[in-house]
Amino acid sequence: MTQSEKPRVALFVTCLVNAMRPNIGFATLKLLEDAGCDVDVPEAQTCCGQPAFNSGDDATTRAIAKQLIKTFGDYDYVVVPSGSCASMIRTHYRDVFKDEPHWIEQQSALSAKTWEVLSFLSDVMKYQPSDVHYDGLATYHDSCSGLRDLGVHDQPRALLNGVGGLKMTPLQDNDACCGFGGTFCVKYPDISNAIVTDKTARIAATGADTLLAGDLGCLMNMAGKLSREGREIKAYHTVEVLAGMAKGGGIGGAGE
Repeated sequence: MTQSEKPRVALFVTCLVNAMRPNIGFATLKLLEDAGCDVDVPEAQTCCGQPAFNSGDDATTRAIAKQLIKTFGDYDYVVVPSGSCASMIRTHYRDVFKDEPHWIEQQSALSAKTWEVLSFLSDVMKYQPSDVHYDGLATYHDSCSGLRDLGVHDQPRALLNGVGGLKMTPLQDNDACCGFGGTFCVKYPDISNAIVTDKTARIAATGADTLLAGDLGCLMNMAGKLSREGREIKAYHTVEVLAGMAKGGGIGGAGE
């Protein structure tokens, strides 16, 4: 690829974004194109396999992973608006294929070119938003997989510095789990609820009117709890603010 060529990027939308919040997918697409990428959204994409993997269904996980490798193998990069799904492909696929060594080369190639979107924009494309405005005081939750598996922390904050009108306030225990954890919240609802109750109390204590994060699962969990508690705090995926597409009441809010 020469310097003048645009990188060929495949957008892996994720199940939750596709089913629950397509606006995140459109915002990601806009940002990638603004950053200078040639973006495709392969129609054959399905799940990354994480729910099956976390539930111990190794055979189903391998079948899903093989289909994903075939679908995304020809692109320069695979970009995902989720630290959780990106981490599954980037760091956990090697465990999926530990008993099928003939797949390791293809798996390693895919894993190496898979990026969480905020990290990709900041670390690879050196992108900084311009002419974007959001009036609000926001606080930031760092999702477990993005932070611990992929090192996504400074990148979203650096990108948000370019948003006019946006003020940020720190969140106590910003790196503590929100209680979602994929299938965890289904298997252990009482523990999950206790964790998210602590989280929303800390969010409210910031005085922020907006909650930002990089994973829709976390945002749905926290936004749902905030709504049940009667707290009027909007929740958005970071890309929605960066793309100028934050609108309505946020995730789980009125008018969405």
